[in-house]
Amino acid sequence: MGTHRVMRQDDNGNRFPVADGLERAEAERLAAEFEARGHKQLYRVEAEAAEAP
Repeated sequence: MGTHRVMRQDDNGNRFPVADGLERAEAERLAAEFEARGHKQLYRVEAEAAEAP
């Protein structure tokens, strides 16, 4: 399964992490919550890369 992060992209195309280490459902809920607030920014859920042992 792996973990996921929520990223925010502003009007200039700059991307910033908002939260990481989340299960997919929680990351999607958080992204939807931020988008529902009516901000112009885009929120996106991404899978995090697995760490090498």
